[in-house]
Amino acid sequence: MDLFDAARTDASGVPETLGNAPLAVRMRPRNLDEVVGQQHLLTEGSPLRRLIGDHAPATSVVLWGPPGTGKTTLAYLVAGNRRFVELSAVTAGVKDVRAVVDDSKRRIATGERETVLFVDEIHRFTRSQQDALLPAVENRWVTLIGATTENPSFSVVGPLLSRSLLLVLQPLASSDIAEVLARAVEDARGLGGSVTLEDDARDHILRVAGADARKALTLLESIAQAAGPERLVTAALAEATMDAALVAYDKSGDQHYDVISAFIKSVRGSDVDAALHYLARMVVAGEDPRFIARRLVILAAEDIGMADPQGLVIAQAAADAVSFIGMPEGRIVLAEATTYLASAPKSNRSYRAIDAAIADVRAGRAGVVPEHLRDAHYAGAERLGHGTTYLYAHDAPHGVAAQEYLPEALRDARYYEPTDHGYERTLTERLRTIRGMLGR
Repeated sequence: MDLFDAARTDASGVPETLGNAPLAVRMRPRNLDEVVGQQHLLTEGSPLRRLIGDHAPATSVVLWGPPGTGKTTLAYLVAGNRRFVELSAVTAGVKDVRAVVDDSKRRIATGERETVLFVDEIHRFTRSQQDALLPAVENRWVTLIGATTENPSFSVVGPLLSRSLLLVLQPLASSDIAEVLARAVEDARGLGGSVTLEDDARDHILRVAGADARKALTLLESIAQAAGPERLVTAALAEATMDAALVAYDKSGDQHYDVISAFIKSVRGSDVDAALHYLARMVVAGEDPRFIARRLVILAAEDIGMADPQGLVIAQAAADAVSFIGMPEGRIVLAEATTYLASAPKSNRSYRAIDAAIADVRAGRAGVVPEHLRDAHYAGAERLGHGTTYLYAHDAPHGVAAQEYLPEALRDARYYEPTDHGYERTLTERLRTIRGMLGR
């Protein structure tokens, strides 16, 4: 099926088959020249351009990109005049896939070209469902076009990915979405100039839709339907009509990992405002607050450490409070912990110290425990010399007993070296004194 190939059109030139379709479908580009954005895929001689045309090779494709960036559009354009079957991985199963493949094989036997099978959200197919596609792709019984918003390296099985061309779509810029809206207002397939879209209203749609062209067109259509007899789309009308701002976030996919990564790195980098921004994105998207709190506890120990030992106390208190009170009030607790940790002095020296010590142990640099430190709470320990020369620290001047604590093989080891940040500045001088008393 070619969406744009219709035998009959109405007086404005719009295919009758699209007359009642949503605006986003009616305005779907009919050729590559109408595609907005994705210039990195549209250059002359690019792999994408070679896939389009009557004599294009039967190459399977995986399209990876955010929602509303044109994955379905490109699938239609690659299909061209070939038979096009669309399945959603949310509702389809192996039986549906096999039915399409069997029908395509029959058509090939009669001299027709293979069917283009478009699987939307292919990442939702299980491994076994994806494996069922392999023979059809391998033998070119179908040309597979899979669309995914998740990293295919993790969500698409390797054998299927290796047999497909991977095309990565980038988020659309605001200027791209503005061009899409302007075209929809004027084009006969869209609103045909029946409404006037004020700049402020357009800008409001851009803010709400983000980088999602389909969302922008859906919002425009909804607002245009609410326009009065004057057919003027104002900012006030847009604000009164539109739903809450779109937050691009998939709790099980790339956005989940990208946003939490940006959040942690912003706290580590002491940018309070950026940290609160990413926290807000996770809160609005419905991220599990306990997950956020756990990451803050880890960060407090890893990135703040002894520069501000209170950071770990704050983070753990926040985790307990969030588990106790839940959301939406938990957002306040998370915000308090975030601002404290982002503002705190930073040190990863404790984190680096334990990793260095672990590396020595794994490398075999352990040695034997000095005899005076060994357990002496059993019969015969004294006879073995265990603990007999141990010096009790509380009986020594300043509470520091000058004796060897490390195994002989590690006598000169130094794992923890404090910074001059926050409380570690105090620790630097204290440790210098203690190590001097210990002869180290």
